[in-house]
Amino acid sequence: MTENSGGEARRPGRIEVVCGSMFSGKTEELIRRMRRAEFARQKVEIFKPAIDTRYSQDDVVSHDRHAIPSTPIDSSASILLLSSDIDVVGIDEAQFFDEGIVSVCNELAYRGVRVIVAGLDMDFRGEPFGPMPALCAIADDVTKVHAICVKCGRLAYVSHRMVSDERRVLLGETQAYEPLCRECYEKAKKSDIGQSDD
Repeated sequence: MTENSGGEARRPGRIEVVCGSMFSGKTEELIRRMRRAEFARQKVEIFKPAIDTRYSQDDVVSHDRHAIPSTPIDSSASILLLSSDIDVVGIDEAQFFDEGIVSVCNELAYRGVRVIVAGLDMDFRGEPFGPMPALCAIADDVTKVHAICVKCGRLAYVSHRMVSDERRVLLGETQAYEPLCRECYEKAKKSDIGQSDD
């Protein structure tokens, strides 16, 4: 802790990003860090995009069904309004938020808040996803977690979409996506192109 000009104790803020493909344990890690903060009697608040209703309308839920209560929001600006007097802010599925999430996280960190952000670093095409590259750039700490490639067992690189839909945002689970390593992803893309030509 440091002291501000009035002599009050102030926590140093920080931004932690947990990123990777689907099924890599990003949300699980976010929940773990938030639970530890709760155990340390810190005031925590976790936010998620209102569009993410896959497992629950309100809770943040990992693929293996661990859950933590959250506040669904439509805009990153809402985080600043709803996080006064909070020690630790968690943000899940950050790739779905607007670009303003970057300045929101920075502002919170400068206020002395620990910000823990989880999100997909790449979309199903293997391209950087939404505000995630910028969040990784401003983070004090970045943890890249990996799923296991379902084809060969190596570390997964990207989430391959198995259904035919070109929308960038398509909420789904194991029936829509599979984690693949770089090599298996390239093979799958060629196979997808061959099928679309039929």
